[in-house]
Order: sequence, then C-alpha cells, then structure tokens
Amino acid sequence: MRTEKYRPGILQLQVWIWIAVFLLIFFSLLPMDGYRRSIIYTVVNTASYAIIIYGNILFLYPVFYQKGRFVWYGLLVGLLLVATGVLRGYVTLTLYQHFLALKSVPLNWLALLNYVPGGVLVYILSLIFRIAIEYFNLKQQTEEILLEKSQAELNLLKSQVQPHFLFNTLNNIYYEAYKSDPLTAGLIERLSDIMRYFVDESPKDKVPVTTEVTFIENYMELEKIRIRHGVVITFEKTFDPGLHIPPMLLMTFVENIFKHGINKSSSQNQIAISLVQKDNYLTFKTSNRIFDPPATGKSAGFGILNLTRRLRMLYGSNFELAIDQHGGVYNAALKIPLI
Repeated sequence: MRTEKYRPGILQLQVWIWIAVFLLIFFSLLPMDGYRRSIIYTVVNTASYAIIIYGNILFLYPVFYQKGRFVWYGLLVGLLLVATGVLRGYVTLTLYQHFLALKSVPLNWLALLNYVPGGVLVYILSLIFRIAIEYFNLKQQTEEILLEKSQAELNLLKSQVQPHFLFNTLNNIYYEAYKSDPLTAGLIERLSDIMRYFVDESPKDKVPVTTEVTFIENYMELEKIRIRHGVVITFEKTFDPGLHIPPMLLMTFVENIFKHGINKSSSQNQIAISLVQKDNYLTFKTSNRIFDPPATGKSAGFGILNLTRRLRMLYGSNFELAIDQHGGVYNAALKIPLI
C-alpha cells in the first residue's frame, strides 16, 4: 500500500519542479518580451529541456552508460543535444515569425545551431535531476524497510505470546507424562525444543553449530516414531563447538531423507550423516537408499533450488553443493566457508 502512495508522490514532485521551471522562465522573460512572446518562449524552452532531461535519464543513461557502452552514450548524447537544439531553434524562430515578427526573417543553419550550446547545461542538470530522483527513491525505500522492520518486530512480539504459552503447557504435560511414560515425555521434550528453536533461533543470522545439530537430532528422533521397524542412523560430528553457522542451512537434506529415503515397511533403513570441520570449511554429507522416486523430482528439486538461492545470497560462489545417485544410493554434500 505504501508503494502505491510513493509513486504518485514522486510524480507530483516532478510536476511541481516543472511548474516552478515554467514560471521561472516565464517571469524572467516577461519584462523584456511581453506576455505573448514570453508564453511562446517558455513553452518551447521547457519542452526542449524535458526532452533532454528525460531522454538522458530514462533512455540513454540506463541503456548505454550503465551497461558500459560509453562511446555510444557520448555519441548519442551529442546527437540528442544537437537535434534538440536545432528543433528548439526552428520551432522558436518559426513561431516568432508567424505570431510576432513584423517581417519575415530567413532561417539558416547557423541561427539554428546557436540554440545547441544551451542544451549542454541542461544535460548537466539532467544528471543532477537523476541523482535527486534516485535520492528520493532510496529515501522512500529506506523508510519502507524501516516500517516493515518495525511491523515485523511487532508481529514477532505478538506471535511469541501463543508459542510461549504452548511451551509452558508442553512442559507441564512433560512432567505429568514422565511419571508414567518417560519415553513419551522425552519425545514431548524434543518437540518443545524444536518449536523453541523455530521461535528463538531461526530468525537469527547465525546460531551455534551445536544448536543446529541438536535441532537436527530432535527432528530425526521425532521422525523415527513413524518408522515401524526403526532406522539406523550414524552421525559423525567433528567441529569446534564454538562455531556459528546460518540456521536451517543443513535441514533440507535431512528432511528429504525422511520424505523420500525411508521405507516404513522395510527393516533395512540406514542413514549416514557427517558434519566435519576442516581447513576453514564445514562439510555436511548425507547418504541414504532411494525408496521413493520423487527424491529426484520436483518436490526434492524445489527444496534444493531454494537452498541454492540462499547459499548464493550468503556466500556468493564460494560454496560447493553436490548431489548424485549411484547404485540405488542418494548422496548429498554441502561445503561452506567458515567466515
């Protein structure tokens, strides 16, 4: 909604600027040229200024200069100035002869070219005009970001009321269940930890790697409830406990395993996971048998695509992501720098 208000605001600002330019030119010419001549000169001059300014900032500058085509930009700017100046001179002199001159004045190229130098200053002003527009754009975007941030913080505060109530309730259920069924109580505790991770940790830029590992382990323990004959999980962990990484970065692979790499009726479900820190890099690998074909289809692919986009935002091209299938085994590996 704020964006819709913003665009008319910029347009209105430009309209007021052009009105001011029009009035400034008109009243500066009025004492010497009179009302009729001042109107004609003002309309022609203002129109020529607009052609130069908007021709530059809306077309020539973004299409040629910003794309590194500097020679073409310089040539076309010169052509724009000459064409606009000649056109301005031709229209000005033609209107002058038609409405104001007492006798006909012959038109020649020298007289028309005299109007070109004035366009150079207007061209310089067009650059200033563009900077001003970009400033207002940036200022408005900054205000919108700050507003959205404040709104997000407010929504977060509101959203934390119910989750914390739920956490307290789960804790009470945990203590009651622990008296009669410690196993169920343990699962409730893991569920509470997972929910607390989503609320307290996932919004952060980075979390301790130990917290991320605990979250993954809690998730796997809860997923194991659905597997009739169980699953054998090996999890190799070799890293500095003080290491911090972006949250939810490793979860895509683990989630895909339990979605597509588990056969609930099989007694041979095996998962191999490793998280190893070496040479300023952290490598996360998973390996599992392939039971469900969608592991190579759109469902898994969408999760990997989102992960790839996030990795590019975080690390640029300084990461390695490899996925392969061989002999009925699905392998995934992610290597990220420790920065």
